[in-house]
Amino acid sequence: MNVFDYRHLGMDATIKKSMREIGGASISFDVPMSQYTTFKVGGNVDAMYRAGNLEELKEMMAFVVDEGIPYLTIGRGSNLLVRDGGLNGLAIIMDGAFTSIEHTTPAEPYIIAGPGLALHKLVDFCTEKGLAGAEFLAGIPGTVGGAVAMNAGSGGEEIEGLIRKVTVLTRSGVVERRDSSTLTFQYRGLDLHRGEIILHARLNLNFDKPASIRKRVTSNIKRRNERFPLDMPSAGSVFKNPDGDHAGRLIDAAGLKGRRVGGAMISPRHANFIVNTGRASASDIVALMDLAREKVREMFNIQLVAEIKVVGKG
Repeated sequence: MNVFDYRHLGMDATIKKSMREIGGASISFDVPMSQYTTFKVGGNVDAMYRAGNLEELKEMMAFVVDEGIPYLTIGRGSNLLVRDGGLNGLAIIMDGAFTSIEHTTPAEPYIIAGPGLALHKLVDFCTEKGLAGAEFLAGIPGTVGGAVAMNAGSGGEEIEGLIRKVTVLTRSGVVERRDSSTLTFQYRGLDLHRGEIILHARLNLNFDKPASIRKRVTSNIKRRNERFPLDMPSAGSVFKNPDGDHAGRLIDAAGLKGRRVGGAMISPRHANFIVNTGRASASDIVALMDLAREKVREMFNIQLVAEIKVVGKG
């Protein structure tokens, strides 16, 4: 869970100087979030930090916690909608050493992956090494950290089924390694304590022939390309599927496929996708989310719950 509030905070010159002393060239200020989310919308964040190693990250976290500066890890921004008013505080991208992947021994089918590692690189690595089990992640435009935090899944499989251990950095700066038996996953979520940041995940896999793995990866990507509107900026599925039903079916049945607000549109291909047709604002997207909730509640007495994270000031 990340720590982020939206009261006006601001960063004075002294705070910026201290953050620059810690992060050097890896810290930037007043950064447009539209460049760091797959929706391609959103206002500016006060500061953005590309965390490259653990010791520097711990120093930065100690500073922002002590100063009361809110923070948020954003991955590739593929499950994130930042409002037009932007974010107060610090956005963190896990980079450098946090994009690593280790296959510690050829005798055991598991890997240890950093949170900033793109899922397509994870899938490619597993395919090359003959490690099966992660094929369902093919085509999902996120990172390992984001996938673990939201228990990403596709085709009836979830990353929970692969997780053996997760290492986190607590808000107080302690590195903790947690076995899967102590982790509480749920549909599109993982219970983490306030302010914790995922540092590594151990994934247990199986051996198989690379050609067989590649065939399943190709099939999964083809299925996604056929079902989803991947030719326009979006954040994937907007709402979680209610028990026993699908959010896309409900939104479609409410007659909302193709509905537009400004530059945002409920996709005609898949009603649980809202796409940026070119000039959408975050407010346009939020308006369509509100409309979908309202119509589905009116027609089916079902309350849709957002799968994407909506943050920032309106």
